[in-house]
Amino acid sequence: MQNLFDLSFTKFVSPAIAKVVYILIMIGLGLMYIIFVVAAFASRQPVLGFLVLIVIGPLFVLIYLALARIGLESLIAGIRTAENTAELVRLQGGISAGGQGYPTVGPQDPYGRAPQAPQPYGYTPPKGYEPPTTPSS
Repeated sequence: MQNLFDLSFTKFVSPAIAKVVYILIMIGLGLMYIIFVVAAFASRQPVLGFLVLIVIGPLFVLIYLALARIGLESLIAGIRTAENTAELVRLQGGISAGGQGYPTVGPQDPYGRAPQAPQPYGYTPPKGYEPPTTPSS
């Protein structure tokens, strides 16, 4: 519950409440199904009532339940991908989400290099390089 008030957004709330949201969607769809069936029978047309009870209502509920499930699963899959990516970055010696600055080459560098800060734009001029001078007029 404290993650709801995390203003830095370092923790994901969706995986914890996805079950509750799915249960609420199932309850809401069940209530809507019952209301539709009662309304169909209240219209004094028994054929429409049985049609809603047997065909239209269950089809409506199954389609919307499947869409809700697919949406929640894709949300959870995206969040798990982000969490796993952040963990891989952390294991490689970089800075995961919420960190500051640029990642540095970590001590587990496979080439045995010492940790270094990255150069701006990824370019370092060679030693002794002097930029050309412009002729004065």
